[in-house]
Formats: sequence, C-alpha cells, structure tokens
Amino acid sequence: MPTFVMFDEAMLNIGKGLIDLDSNVFKAMLSNVAPAQAVDDEKADITEIAAGNGYTAGGVTLTCTWVETGAGTGVWRFDSDDPSWTASGGAIATHQYLVVFDETSTGDKLLGYVDRGASATIPDGTTRTWTVAGGLFEITVP
Repeated sequence: MPTFVMFDEAMLNIGKGLIDLDSNVFKAMLSNVAPAQAVDDEKADITEIAAGNGYTAGGVTLTCTWVETGAGTGVWRFDSDDPSWTASGGAIATHQYLVVFDETSTGDKLLGYVDRGASATIPDGTTRTWTVAGGLFEITVP
C-alpha cells in the first residue's frame, strides 16, 4: 500500500482525546479531489465520490487495532483490515484517494489518507482492495 499521510490536525486531535485510537469507529471513503493535509480536519472538508454501483456514501467501516508491536518495545501500531469495494450495476466513480476518518468523533475527525497515484474507476463486477501492510502508522515512544 502506498504511504499513509497523516492530516496535520490528527495528532493534535489524538492528544486532545477527540480521536480515540483504541475504541472509536473508523471508516474509509474514496475521493477524487486531493486532500489538503495542512488544513483539512473533518470529513466535511473532503469531496467524497458519488454513491452508487456498490459504493455507499460515508465509505466502509474498518476493523482497527491499536497495539504495542511487542511487550516493552515502545512501538505502537494503528492497523486495520483491508478496505475493499465491489462494483455492481456499473462502475464505481473515478477516485484516487482513500481517506480514513473517525466516525465516532464530533465532526468525524480526519486521520489520514492514501494516494493511489492515479485516478481510476472500479469496473462493474470487479473488486478493488486497498492492502494495509504493516499498519496505517506507528508511534515510537523514545
């Protein structure tokens, strides 16, 4: 999977307790408009693709974990399952970005995004899976 880019405000929101990596519900949605890492803070700041043909507005719910990679390592990893969409009845709209947000937080705070490198559709009858290998991000305690 390409690099997960954290939104600038995400770490502040984690520190303030607005984003709870351990217990909140996180979702992934698709966009074809580049997120603004420095200023976007809430889901409403993102232009989501149109719902239809297998894509539901608001994206898909992720199964996430926030765990230390090994006892006493001081390395904490936020990981998720691999989000996927299957087109049915037509192609899923053109998109380039997968955006992860905290659905539980007030305003649906943004966490980060992945740029697939080019815009594409998901053709009717096919599935696109965004592989999350090695977690979305890690924090190392010095």
